[in-house]
Amino acid sequence: MAGAVGPRGSAALSDFKFGAVDTQTIEDTLLHLAQENERAVREARGQAGSFRETRIVEFVFLLSEQWCLEKSVSYQAVEILERFMVKQAESICSQAAPVLRESEKAELWSWRARKEELCSTFVLRLVSCVQLASKLSFHYKIVSNVTVLNFLQALGYLYTKEELLESELAILKSLNFQINLPTPLAYVEMLLEVLGYNGCLVSVKRLHGTCLTLLDMVYLLHGPIYESLLRASIENCTPMEQGRKFVSVKEDFMLLAVGIIAASAFIQNQEWWGQVVEHLHSITSIATESIAEFSYAILTHGVGASTPVRQQPGLHHLAARPLRAAATCNI
Repeated sequence: MAGAVGPRGSAALSDFKFGAVDTQTIEDTLLHLAQENERAVREARGQAGSFRETRIVEFVFLLSEQWCLEKSVSYQAVEILERFMVKQAESICSQAAPVLRESEKAELWSWRARKEELCSTFVLRLVSCVQLASKLSFHYKIVSNVTVLNFLQALGYLYTKEELLESELAILKSLNFQINLPTPLAYVEMLLEVLGYNGCLVSVKRLHGTCLTLLDMVYLLHGPIYESLLRASIENCTPMEQGRKFVSVKEDFMLLAVGIIAASAFIQNQEWWGQVVEHLHSITSIATESIAEFSYAILTHGVGASTPVRQQPGLHHLAARPLRAAATCNI
């Protein structure tokens, strides 16, 4: 689907190749992504998205740009860091519960020590996530230990190679070595591939470039965009009830991908926006109202535009929708 990418934003659209994969491979890959997405949505935790905060994402993006890494690497690094930090935070909170009940000084000291260690090593963990993500790339550009140590030293952190390796190992062990997970970019590119085969009248190459820009924006404005989606979704149920259901929406990369593509289609060619939304609906079974609502949120936060018709009712479809992508894919 995509060729190698140089420094962020510098890759030419001609480097990306669509339409070179046979339909059977596309069907199998789309089915796999749909299953992975369904599992992620089902297992979404209450703290999901807590560490996709703007300053953290910006740090990862700028660091990836400085080290001339692919866009996919920066997204992967953010997701690895998010999962690792959520697990660590949950572990510390679970340890704090008995401490508060029993008021045992030893346990209280242990809980505080773990919290302080997590905070003091955050930059190291973040950089290790970027380095691990670079190693998952199928290209030659891997961040070396020397590069990482020099960067940390420039920030005033004095670590050894052994401590750097221990940091990577701590992340891998915490996540049971399962760090090669699909990113939203994988869903975007796969759906664009399907759109191309389905005869979408908007150029998927042009859509791809706009999608990359909007995906960066969604990561950087993750909080405001999803907060606006949550506000739209509480129209038909209580805030507490919808808040619990909405956790899974934050981890729904298929939904994010169709919203990104729909918003990109509106920017590229408003005349064919409706057709693109219908195509995305037929591929993923996500309601057209939900696709329109997500693209509306992206456009209003990004460029101040709105979709041709803001579909109603709003986002209440999202929390309970069945994920049937690929099972009904129209290739």
